[in-house]
Amino acid sequence: MDVNLERPIETGNFAPWSLCLWPPSSIRVVDWNIDRGLQLGAIVEFLGNTKTDLVILQECDLNAKRTHRLNVARDIAKQLRMNYVFGCEFQELTQGSRASPAYHGQATLSPWPLSNPRILRFRRQSNFWRPRWFLPGMQPFQERIGGRIALVSEISLAGRRLIVYNLHLESRGDDNMRCSQLDESLSDSAGYDSQLPIILAGDLNLDISHTTACPGLSATDFRNAFSNQGSLTTPPKSLFDRGKAIDWILVRGPILPTQPKVHSSARGSDHYPLSLTLALV
Repeated sequence: MDVNLERPIETGNFAPWSLCLWPPSSIRVVDWNIDRGLQLGAIVEFLGNTKTDLVILQECDLNAKRTHRLNVARDIAKQLRMNYVFGCEFQELTQGSRASPAYHGQATLSPWPLSNPRILRFRRQSNFWRPRWFLPGMQPFQERIGGRIALVSEISLAGRRLIVYNLHLESRGDDNMRCSQLDESLSDSAGYDSQLPIILAGDLNLDISHTTACPGLSATDFRNAFSNQGSLTTPPKSLFDRGKAIDWILVRGPILPTQPKVHSSARGSDHYPLSLTLALV
């Protein structure tokens, strides 16, 4: 296993080779927090049925006991015949061993070539997950080392470049921390040419439908593809819980998002998948 916190990226290519001289007029995108890949069969079934061109996943396990030591990102890519990039967010201390460590992170998949992957590890992090001497090394305590990230990669669409930011912001702490992590991603994306299309998507653990939720976002050219949906992206956990709107897809540059949908009937995770079609203009 070649992934660790010092070498935090794994890549693989399972898409069949094909000759394509012209970029597509549009691509189909799915963003989904897959809850570690615990229900892998249902996840693969949904993704296979959507016929997507770009899959942006959060909470992918690698060699964890809870997901039967599978490399979840690699297995999904192999079954869907896609290329993939996996970025290591945490080493899961209660899910592996010194000889066989377990990891957790984000994955971006596409039948198109993926290149130049990199990790943006946020400066502000919660210390909630760090190991403590008084906690037993057992699964319920979920001790980890590492930190929240944005996985950045490029997709080659027959001569056109598309930049993808795959985010998982902190679930612990307050909105100020999450906004700080989002702002780091937005600042990083400002280094790209304004005419280069960018997708920024993931589990933000933050409702950005309110303009005051993250002031830094309103100062950028990113558009919220789901701003008019009003849909919750997590199912209710109890009788008195409505669910949350915390998963989002934002776009910037010469791309037009259409047909945004939250798939609230999908099974396979404690989050609903989001999909849309992006017209390349």
